[in-house]
Amino acid sequence: MPRPSAKDRLLDAAADVLLSQGAESLTLEAVAKRAGVSKGGLFYHFPTKQALVAAMVERLTKSFDDTLARAGDRPGDFLRAYVEATIPERHTTATAPADRVTAALLAVVLVDPAQLQPLRERFAAWQARLADDGIDPAVATAIRLAADGWWAARLLGLGSPGPDLHEKTRRHLLEAIDRAARD
Repeated sequence: MPRPSAKDRLLDAAADVLLSQGAESLTLEAVAKRAGVSKGGLFYHFPTKQALVAAMVERLTKSFDDTLARAGDRPGDFLRAYVEATIPERHTTATAPADRVTAALLAVVLVDPAQLQPLRERFAAWQARLADDGIDPAVATAIRLAADGWWAARLLGLGSPGPDLHEKTRRHLLEAIDRAARD
């Protein structure tokens, strides 16, 4: 397995700072220290905190895009991939590292609304792709919004369903996609 690039190591260090110390502690100095590089080494890749946060957002959305790119081309395949990438198959009380990074990163992004623009653009692209997925766009949108709300509830600890209801609800969404694809 190839060694992570310097840029990836810095982004990993930034995620570590967010997770261990909180959004208010995300400074270029803290990231450089965590990564074991000089501030100059960090500035080479990320001259500002905004550039660092933008790169973190880009990495998260690229990872999601990479997962969605594996969707097939049958009606509903993109929406199915979206639900599967958003809602894990099995319920867990442990928060996945990517979800924890996302939650912490959202705290940073919300302080600087301009940082939300790349997320707005990605969500608009995903929505456009879902609306053109070969099933009723209203059904696709309703399911996407249900998945997004569920993701946010899990991410923020806002009354996520327990294990049995989690699996039944996820199955219900996937079955709704199958029904819409047959119609």
